[in-house]
Amino acid sequence: MRKLALALALLGSPALASGIEIEVAGEANGVIKIDLLEDIAPNHVAQITALASEGKYDGVVFHRVIEGFMAQTGDVQFGNSTADKFDMRMAGMGGSDLSDLDAEFSDVSFERGVVGMARSQNPNSANSQFFIMFAPGTFLDGQYTVVGKVTEGLDVLDMIKRGEGRNGSVLGEPDRMVKVTVTE
Repeated sequence: MRKLALALALLGSPALASGIEIEVAGEANGVIKIDLLEDIAPNHVAQITALASEGKYDGVVFHRVIEGFMAQTGDVQFGNSTADKFDMRMAGMGGSDLSDLDAEFSDVSFERGVVGMARSQNPNSANSQFFIMFAPGTFLDGQYTVVGKVTEGLDVLDMIKRGEGRNGSVLGEPDRMVKVTVTE
């Protein structure tokens, strides 16, 4: 049933979209534009665009941000700061109603501005969460799916509130994705 829901979501969404725009608010304010690499990771790009088209990323916080490494967001299950029962301690523990995805590894290197899919220890567990690199992290190459690259807004990325908690968890008021729009 979940695969059918994903297939229907993909048919009804702009799966061939070339990017997303993320309106960020908090310590960072502005827009991050990302070129999605559908030729490298078509299933992951389709899932991101389906979730963005449905407004699922709107209000979702940057829950894990590590200086000199990356900013992680995209937990549509527990990370929506506008939800009635939002609890920052849960942000980063969920995914979405869509199925997890099989890895789509490539030879694209994790350089500054590259967007990758977050996952558990299982390489085939990416769902809705993604991260954006502050700096090169080539040790991730071939182990995480690359889905895009920032084309504008690296200055906004650099302003995102850094985590001070365990493993980069953000304490206090996190920055959030106010609105995520699929672009052509």
